[in-house]
Amino acid sequence: MAHLMESPMPVAEAVSTPEPIVAPHVTTERVYRHRLPVRISHWLNVPCLFILIMSGLQIFNAHPALYWGDRSDRDQPLLSIRPMKTESGETKGITTVLGHQFDTTGVLGYSNGMGRAFPAWATVPSAKWLAMGRQWHLFFAWLFVINGVLFAAYAFISRHVTKDLLPTGQDLKNIPQAVKDHLRLCHPQGNEAKRYNVLQKLAYVGVLFGLAPLIVLTGLTMSPTIDAVFPWLLTIFGGRQAARTIHFIACFSFVGFIIIHVAQVMLSGFFNSIRSMVTGYFIVRHEGVK
Repeated sequence: MAHLMESPMPVAEAVSTPEPIVAPHVTTERVYRHRLPVRISHWLNVPCLFILIMSGLQIFNAHPALYWGDRSDRDQPLLSIRPMKTESGETKGITTVLGHQFDTTGVLGYSNGMGRAFPAWATVPSAKWLAMGRQWHLFFAWLFVINGVLFAAYAFISRHVTKDLLPTGQDLKNIPQAVKDHLRLCHPQGNEAKRYNVLQKLAYVGVLFGLAPLIVLTGLTMSPTIDAVFPWLLTIFGGRQAARTIHFIACFSFVGFIIIHVAQVMLSGFFNSIRSMVTGYFIVRHEGVK
């Protein structure tokens, strides 16, 4: 009996109840993001740019070197891409940049047994045909210009420029954060996805109102007929050869823009982005607690 009385009384243990896990509630919103003139202009630019770039490389192949000023100094090019024979008789593709030579055999200068600055697969037409390359280039250049002028007129009249493209002061303050988010592949979600982010705005404004006019004007400067009517173009760009060099740099700036643009489309939601540029409607996901 004493033993029973000395036994400790059982103490009730505190039982912790786990908090219920609340799954986020996802809703979708259909937003009309791209108007018809924007979509038409965008899709017209796709074939124009590809053919302009490839036919431009065909034209470059006829004289694969760049200079500065009004005349070509063949002994001191800024850039040249040529086939060269070594002392052993072997042909190599040599790319020279500011006097420094690089072996680019198989890609630039010499590939598949042919001496060409850019290989056949990168040019339109694929065969060495300067006259046809110029015809393709000039036709699609004017189509590109007309499309650009019509788009610019629409963008200003509809206030697409001020409402959608020009970055605000708050946008500019968010540039560091936007760069960090893009490097971490974190793209805007929810209401932020309804509009262009600051990096998109800067890229589009720079291309539409900076790079595109620059490549058109330098292209016109290379024409003796245009120079006779507008001689001030030669003064602005420092000569016909300088204009050709700037034109070449602007071309590859477009190539860089296209690569980054396509990569971002694929990373941020390929089908959603393509659908919005075809139908105009963009699907925005909203996450919240139900």
